[in-house]
Amino acid sequence: MTTTAPPATRQSRARQARSFFADDRVRKLLGCLLASLVFALMTGPSGSLNNPTHGITGSLLSGRVVFFLVLGVVLWGAMVGHDAIPRDFTRGAGIAQRFNLFRTKRTRYQTYAAVLVIAIVLPHFLSNFWQEVAVDQIGVYILLAIGLNVVVGFAGLLDLGYIAFYAIGAYSCAFWTGSLPIKPPHHFNPFVTIIFAVLAAMIAGVILGAPTLRLRGDYLAIVTLGFGEIITIFANNLGTVTGGAQGPPKPVPHFSVNLFGIHYKWRIDNLPYYYLLLVFVVAILVMFRCLENSRVGRAWTAIREDEVAAEASGVNTYKYKLMAFAIGASTSGFAGVLFASKIQAITPLSFLLQQSILVLVLVIFGGMGSLPGAVLGAAVIQWLPNALRTYIKLEDLFLYLGALLVVMMIYRPQGIWPSRRRAREIAMSEAGLTGPDALSKPVGETP
Repeated sequence: MTTTAPPATRQSRARQARSFFADDRVRKLLGCLLASLVFALMTGPSGSLNNPTHGITGSLLSGRVVFFLVLGVVLWGAMVGHDAIPRDFTRGAGIAQRFNLFRTKRTRYQTYAAVLVIAIVLPHFLSNFWQEVAVDQIGVYILLAIGLNVVVGFAGLLDLGYIAFYAIGAYSCAFWTGSLPIKPPHHFNPFVTIIFAVLAAMIAGVILGAPTLRLRGDYLAIVTLGFGEIITIFANNLGTVTGGAQGPPKPVPHFSVNLFGIHYKWRIDNLPYYYLLLVFVVAILVMFRCLENSRVGRAWTAIREDEVAAEASGVNTYKYKLMAFAIGASTSGFAGVLFASKIQAITPLSFLLQQSILVLVLVIFGGMGSLPGAVLGAAVIQWLPNALRTYIKLEDLFLYLGALLVVMMIYRPQGIWPSRRRAREIAMSEAGLTGPDALSKPVGETP
């Protein structure tokens, strides 16, 4: 004979179940475990015609699933720990300000000096592979991130065709060194071509920005996206000028110095190019830091936070936006010269849309409007895939990188090392006083 529980008991159990799943920590744990199982399924073996269920059984019914469940528990612990951290730490200016690394000018300069010493000494202890990564991927992309930070971070303009100026700088270097099918009136050392490449990229930025910078937000992003695609297609189709899909028929020469009895030529070795890049990065950081604190930098900040209010206050928004476009483009062109001279071979495949998106990710990940953030974001994002290459399959590598970006944007949208202004914008957004970023409309403004 079976007995059924009284209605009061069933209701009590239902209330207990609802209260159990109503707990925020329980829901986060279940969500993390489910996400870890999804990752296990996505990165597991594939099925076949003979065994169509092997993808599921091999992913979820094998010992490897334990690793992903542990990973889910660790993620859950990080989320719960994040909630316990004071809000002024997670939403404030950042770790550096929290521990008073930049509270005074003296400690700020001491920190910069220590970082510079580490950057000078560290490459000597790295393998040739990591030296190459430091130059070809980290160093060049730090320059690109610094330049795009002027456009996106300082002025608040969304540029999705930024890599086009990178291509213009690289092909300008190839032209003036005599590597392209079309010959220049005179051949120059790659150091001299920096001037021509920067001017060409700056002029291209002005030509692009002059008719389009009256647009805002998504419309400006679409126009710049089209410009980037146009430059790539031109480089691919104008074979008699650019060399087409194969690139320049002659290798781009390395940098060399022949002045005042000094004769030195950079070769394929990574260290000389690393230190050359380091000198240029430090010089550009100093110049952009001075620019940020100048009248021009304050005008960019006003435009980024509220363009309508800035224009009503007497700021020539069109002029300063065009200036930001030109300066950011010139930095990208400068990076293109270094890339072309180091690699010696360039093709249109080096300047695709994905590269523009990658540079934008570096800026956002590091912290929009923050020069140290742009450097740190480029270093971390470019280092991480190479560090994980030996542990994760190549086809799964960017899956984990994408997951890192998603988690980062949820729990620290201001970036690793945000500027104080950016951190304040996030805090104001949480208070409902403005939009979540500089690229959005203020609260209450009609679209």
